[in-house]
Amino acid sequence: MERPEIISVTKKFLSEEFEVDINTIKDDGNLRETLDLDSLDYVDLVVLIDEHLGFKPTAEDFKSVETFNDFYNLVEQKLMNA
Repeated sequence: MERPEIISVTKKFLSEEFEVDINTIKDDGNLRETLDLDSLDYVDLVVLIDEHLGFKPTAEDFKSVETFNDFYNLVEQKLMNA
């Protein structure tokens, strides 16, 4: 999966699941703040990633994720290593 497809697929399921306007999801936007994530939402996020992208990120994976761009980098790295 190429990066543009990763971004498209990810934005779609994030906006639907967390009920945010897809246009508020910006590459340099803060993932946690934009999606209003709490600790339980991260569990939902892991399930969504597994369903839509085919891998389960760990809590350690999210330590370096602040922006959506960081998130896309994580997804891209995990898919390349799969």
